[in-house]
Order: sequence, then structure tokens, then C-alpha cells
Amino acid sequence: MSTASRNLALERFVAQWAVLLTTFRRDGTPVSTAINLVVDGDHAYFRTYDKAGKAKRLGQRAVVEICPATWRGRPTGAPARFEARLLEGAEAERAGRMIDDKHPYFQRLLVRFGHRVQRYKTLHFEVRPIDG
Repeated sequence: MSTASRNLALERFVAQWAVLLTTFRRDGTPVSTAINLVVDGDHAYFRTYDKAGKAKRLGQRAVVEICPATWRGRPTGAPARFEARLLEGAEAERAGRMIDDKHPYFQRLLVRFGHRVQRYKTLHFEVRPIDG
């Protein structure tokens, strides 16, 4: 997949407040969750916490589907397939800043505060369109 087509795969998510992330259980059963996504060129980022089901499923299988959605998680468009990768160190910090900048009240204040109160470890993931 060329860089131009990769950018087109994520372009429709740039202005979305929420998207529907679908991860897959070991048996292939899909599990969908509304998340906030921030797009940066040919990749995008989202955050979750270490005990979340999606984090556990992503540890088993990195392929996900993402589609535009309402803030309640109702799909408003067709899904596309992506590959997710857990970020660490400076990459995770950069992704966190970008998410906080796009969603300052919800992500920076509420989500991060909730993670601290519950003593969760905040995780950041990168998603990229799958080649081919």
C-alpha cells in the first residue's frame, strides 16, 4: 500500500470525535469499543489502560477494525482493517500529548484522572493500515 493510500485510509478519521475499535478474541469473536483516535499522517494513536479487555486482546492479536462512530459507539461508516502496536517511552509520551491536545477535557482531564484514581497503567497504541 502506498503512502498516499495509507493517508486516505486514515483521513476520514481526522475530525472524528469517536471511532469504533473492534478487537478480536482468540476464537475470532469481534468485540467493539468506542474510543478517541488521533491521526498523524499514515498512523493514528489511541489510549487505554492495562486491565482493559481490548489491551489484553491486542496482546494476542494485533489486527483491528476501525470505523467512524457516534460518541456512544454507533457505527456511521464502513470499517477498515489496521494493525495495532503498543508504544513505549518517547513514542508513548508523544502519542499521549497528541491525544490530550485533540481531546483536552475528556482525555487529558477525565480519562487520565480516572486511570490515576483506579491505579491503572495508561497504555498508548499506534494503528497503521495493513499493507496489501
